[in-house]
Amino acid sequence: MPGTKRFQHVIETPEPGKWELSEYEASLPITEKSNPLTKDLDKANAEQIVQLLGQCDAEIFQEEGSAMPAYQVSFNQLMKGLGQKPLYTYLIAGGDRSVVASREGTEDSALHGIEELKKVAAGKKRVIVIGISVGLSAPFVAGQMDFCMSNPDIFLPVLVGFNPINMARNDPIEDWNSTFREIAEKMQKLQEKQKAFVLNPAIGPEGLSGSSRMKGGSATKVLLETLLLAAHKTVDRGIAASQSCLLEILRTFERAHKVTYSQGTKIAALMKQKGRVYLVGWQTLDFQDVRGFLIGDHSDMFNRKEELIDQGPQFSFSQEDFLSSILPSLTEIDTVLFIFTLDDNLTEVETLVEQVKKKTPNIQALAHSTVGQYLPSPLKKLFPSIISITWPLLFFEYEGNFIQKFQRELSTKWVLNTVSTGAHVLRGKILYNHMLDLRLRNSKLFWRGLAMLQRFSGQPKAQCIKSLLKAIHFPQEVSEEIQAAPISYHIQVAHEKEQVIPTALLTLLFRCSIPEAKTHLTASPSVCETIKNILLRLGRKRSADSIDTLKMTIE
Repeated sequence: MPGTKRFQHVIETPEPGKWELSEYEASLPITEKSNPLTKDLDKANAEQIVQLLGQCDAEIFQEEGSAMPAYQVSFNQLMKGLGQKPLYTYLIAGGDRSVVASREGTEDSALHGIEELKKVAAGKKRVIVIGISVGLSAPFVAGQMDFCMSNPDIFLPVLVGFNPINMARNDPIEDWNSTFREIAEKMQKLQEKQKAFVLNPAIGPEGLSGSSRMKGGSATKVLLETLLLAAHKTVDRGIAASQSCLLEILRTFERAHKVTYSQGTKIAALMKQKGRVYLVGWQTLDFQDVRGFLIGDHSDMFNRKEELIDQGPQFSFSQEDFLSSILPSLTEIDTVLFIFTLDDNLTEVETLVEQVKKKTPNIQALAHSTVGQYLPSPLKKLFPSIISITWPLLFFEYEGNFIQKFQRELSTKWVLNTVSTGAHVLRGKILYNHMLDLRLRNSKLFWRGLAMLQRFSGQPKAQCIKSLLKAIHFPQEVSEEIQAAPISYHIQVAHEKEQVIPTALLTLLFRCSIPEAKTHLTASPSVCETIKNILLRLGRKRSADSIDTLKMTIE
């Protein structure tokens, strides 16, 4: 098969029924494994989903996987408060737009990462570059780390991820001459001379397999903010004080986990809401799965906010934008979640809630307070349900304010991640604990999709590759030229196509054509439930009368 060299790093499919015991499962990076805690996530109700995802997040703080060993705004504010010059800036593949809306494809270029780094480092004499890639896989980060090692007089590279080095991605990077694993191994050797550092604690698989925005993102936030605060203690009081402070700060984040998930019943209730969900936040914003608006002045939150707003109304941030573009279209089944702290302008919150309540009764609040603060009665009465999280007073001198700010942000992230993921589960979009119908928008998702085909079909690697390419390029025939094309070409074609993986999986399970598979998927009320029933009925055995079996299963 032409182009097979591009797939030579893919391990052969194990025998059906032996996946978990096979070398294949053991070889998967931790961040791509299936978490045993959530192996039956698709059977769980809302309350159970919150509990299971909370257990997965708790793995961040386990001793073996402790994280101890987009923060520009908070970090620079802390520096100013300590009487020091702001030193932090951030880079993200795809620019500021990626801060609020996923743009997975932009992380596949090492050269793009290097060019962006050169821009922000121009004229600097000494730069510490912290490259974050949860799975040790993003070419955008790999290129930056390699560039830093080639220019040690200026740059000190620090790699952050949550896989062992031997599990870093080892497939070729199209616009670079080294794999991520080779670059990480080189950094590991330089660490002995303190010319590079690798921070890669193992925190266990994601609750939703491969979904690094969840536990991986939370662990990154915990790690960086703990190190930041502890580093300032080192300057003030020395190494010994820093080590003690490190553990103390980490425990505050662990307590934040317990405080957040103690609200499990109310989080589950939010998860079960019907219709569209809108977030209106004064402190925290999440564009991953729902529409969000950020109220107040956040001009210092982005590198180039003007360019972001120029992208269109979907990147608007003001109260006026919400009132003009969203409020008129709200229906009674839509839900609006207000996210604020009791330090915010509560009069402004109350005014907006009153206007929204005229359109929909489904309004809820996620309200953060400190011990001794109370929600004003008129505002409290407006909400049928409030996820109220009260934080203790912290006695960390000046840094205590920032620890509490970081806690609130992390808590909000956990709530929103759990709600959005749980909603996908309840809507039948999850197979066991895998997002089956993912969009193949970058190389990482391409390889994840291929792994799912191998896992659920039990078919040989070559057959899975062939079926995947057919599903991507349909109705065009997969010629030898297409087979030999780089992975980026397949991703470009697949980028906006739906149900690529479910379609390919059905053709593998039943040796049917693409049109036949699409017909049956169209007739299925729940793609994942249909495929799960088929897998259970067939016992993952190859069937000679496959189409007839499929029809009987669907019926």
